[in-house]
Amino acid sequence: MAYDLITMGRIGVDLYPLQTGVPLPQVTSFGKFLGGSASNVAVAAARLGRSTAVITRTGDDPFGTYLHEALRGFGVDDRYVTPVPGLQTPITFCEVFPPDDFPLYFYRRPKAPDLEIDAHELDLDAIRDAGIFWITGTGLSEEPSRTATLAALAHRAKAGTTVFDLDWRPMFWTDPDAARPFYAEALKHTTVAVGNLDEVEVATGVREPRAAAQALLDAGVELAVVKQGPKGVLAVHRDGDSAEVPPLPVNVLNGLGAGDAFGGSLCHGLLADWDLEQVMRHANAAGAIVASRLECSSAMPTVDEIEAAVEAGAVL
Repeated sequence: MAYDLITMGRIGVDLYPLQTGVPLPQVTSFGKFLGGSASNVAVAAARLGRSTAVITRTGDDPFGTYLHEALRGFGVDDRYVTPVPGLQTPITFCEVFPPDDFPLYFYRRPKAPDLEIDAHELDLDAIRDAGIFWITGTGLSEEPSRTATLAALAHRAKAGTTVFDLDWRPMFWTDPDAARPFYAEALKHTTVAVGNLDEVEVATGVREPRAAAQALLDAGVELAVVKQGPKGVLAVHRDGDSAEVPPLPVNVLNGLGAGDAFGGSLCHGLLADWDLEQVMRHANAAGAIVASRLECSSAMPTVDEIEAAVEAGAVL
């Protein structure tokens, strides 16, 4: 069976405070959720009816067991999720200060298992045959994940749609200059690049949205998607088609999962062969819906919820 979507990258446990506007030292209760951008994107697409799998690794511990159970509960195939003896499943805490301050605290030391993905263990045929293959910038930050990611991209050779989530996390790199050569290599093998203004600047050295989109096209992709925060999203295709869509009004509770919901809906729209503006409007709506909710993975919206938000022009 060929999957609609295979993602490759981070997984972990999100321990999010159940109190908003409270600093972490004063928080008294937390919710436990599946987390990690690549895993969340697979969940988001599965919620929209797509067959998905994720390639990642956990610790050989109870939190790793929880993540397998959570993935299966969301309808994501977990056969490519394997344990790494001696390493612990990562945990991520956040603070929730709506509408725009959500500090993250990653516990991924001495090393996160998802950076131990090995090229020799990849199901390269499944990667090649998937409708969409999704990789992240974090997967390029350390070996052996870096070599595995680039090997998967080279084997796929732009078959179908290959998405590079630029996913810049400065705590995983020494500086942007260290990341840029690996980003450039990955861009040669991908058809879609997705990132916010900080991420496209890391990838291209350019921050102005249209210039950054053009730089991504020049680097080898066919579609550049630049998320501009309160200015919405800009998408530019190599064929000259473009769409710039404003954000949906929303009462933000926690913005951390919005980008992953955007990614899952983006994949759904690309697989459905929608026109570019429709893809962006639905992806924007999916992101806005999750921003109105506390959690990430379990907050991913359904098709009906996204349609309702698009029709209303806001998240109600």
